[in-house]
Amino acid sequence: MPRVTNNVASRRRRKRVLLKARGYWGRRSIAYKTAKETMHWALKYAYRDRRTKKRQFRRLWIQRINAASRLNGLSYSKFMAGLKEMNIDLDRKILAELAVSDPNAFSELASRIANT
Repeated sequence: MPRVTNNVASRRRRKRVLLKARGYWGRRSIAYKTAKETMHWALKYAYRDRRTKKRQFRRLWIQRINAASRLNGLSYSKFMAGLKEMNIDLDRKILAELAVSDPNAFSELASRIANT
């Protein structure tokens, strides 16, 4: 009995890997084995870094809020505690955007917190 290679499925599998590996440098885009390994690591890094990106943006927002609140005579923790005390529900992304794009509104908010 002849050996069955299931040629269609294997070709499709290899083609899918090589299409995803287009643009890789050197053998990584041509040879199936190296392309498969590279693609595996690329997908792994992409998964990991989608989570890292969220952490990095949160750190950036906190730094911006901290800088803007210190310009208005408050520390970051006192500013955030004041927001919570006044029941102002703005997330860090919006606060950071406010601090960068509209410093007058941010200083108005900070002065309200400082006066309480």
